[in-house]
Order: sequence, then structure tokens, then C-alpha cells
Amino acid sequence: MTAIQDAPNGFRHFHDQIDELKARLLAMSTRAEEMIEQAVDALLHNDHGIAEMVIASDIEINALEVEIEQRAVALLALHQPMARDLRFIVGAIRVSNDLERIGDHAVNIAQSSLRLIEQRATLVPDPELEDMARRARLMLSDALDAFLRSDGALGRQVCKADDAVDALHNSIFRILLTHMMADARTITPSLELLLVSRNLERVADLATNIGEDAVYLAEGKQIKHHFED
Repeated sequence: MTAIQDAPNGFRHFHDQIDELKARLLAMSTRAEEMIEQAVDALLHNDHGIAEMVIASDIEINALEVEIEQRAVALLALHQPMARDLRFIVGAIRVSNDLERIGDHAVNIAQSSLRLIEQRATLVPDPELEDMARRARLMLSDALDAFLRSDGALGRQVCKADDAVDALHNSIFRILLTHMMADARTITPSLELLLVSRNLERVADLATNIGEDAVYLAEGKQIKHHFED
């Protein structure tokens, strides 16, 4: 078979590999989102078993990051892609790193849940914390969707949604500070809940990173650090 005849097969093979890379990214994002949801459930329901399950899941999400990076590097080395394909593959490496860090934040929340269970804390997490977790998970889901579909408008929407999560974090800080000033016995559990809030804020920040990568992939515009301005 000549090189000209072989080219279409190579093209199809390349895009089959791109599709598989997208599938692995989606699997990793879904797992990270599940870990956040489970970690918050463990916190809200004082569930030791769920918290331990989240911590054990860290191995799985770490393995997915390594697999995605290896797939991406192989694509770069073997096919020397150009333009949008190149932006997607490089972006996939960054996104997998962000997803791995999101998994780490889920583990941190699960560990806080275990410490609160051990302390037999009576301080109930405020509804703002549950709302914050819901918003952060939605941002993550939308950000990955924007990246995989190369949807710059949705990516920008994710970036804007970060402000609401930041506002909730500030509100939770004020609420917990009030608890600590009113009753010294709430200081330790309040600090744990503040740590949970901080981890959820970081999840939203990482989702924002993915949203920014989606904009770059779709439009070729770099909006990190307001670079576009």
C-alpha cells in the first residue's frame, strides 16, 4: 500500500485515539465529581464508611492521570499534531492534572469528616456548605463538558460561576467565626468545617482552570489571569 493510500487509515487511527483520550478524561472527571459528592455526604451524615471509600479512591484517580498523560504524550510523539488537535492534547494533560488535584481535595474533605466523627462534633454544617458543594460539582461537570465539546461560551460561564462559590466561602467563614466567638467548644469543629469550605473553593478554582482551557481550545484565546484584556 502506498503512503497516499495509507494516510486516511492513519488519520482515522489518530482520531480514534483522540476519542479514547476524551473518554478517559470523561471517566476521570466523573470519578472526581463522585468523590466530591461522596466526601460531602460523609460529612453531612457522619458516615465513616463513605469517608474511607473516598480516601481509597485516590489510587484510582491517580492511575487515571498517569494513563491520560501517557496517552497524550504518545499522541504528541507519534503524530505531531497541529492547531486545535495540538491544543486539545496539551490541554488534556493540564485537565487531568487539575482532576487529580480535585481528587486530593475530596480526600481532604473525607479526612475532615473522619476527624469530626472522632471528635463527636455537635456543630451542624450550615446549608451554605451543601450549596457550595453542589455549585462546585456543577462547575466541574460543565467545565469538562465545555472542554470536550470545545464550547468557549460554556467555558466562560464556568469561570463566572466561581464568584458565587467564593461568596459562599466568605459567608461560611463569617458564620463559623460567629460560632467560635460565642462558644469556645466549637472552635475545633469550626476549623474543620472551614477547611472543608476551603477545599470546595479550591475545587471551584480548578474547575475554572478547566473552563479557561476550554476557551483556549475553542477560540485560541488565553483568558487566564485576564490575559485577554
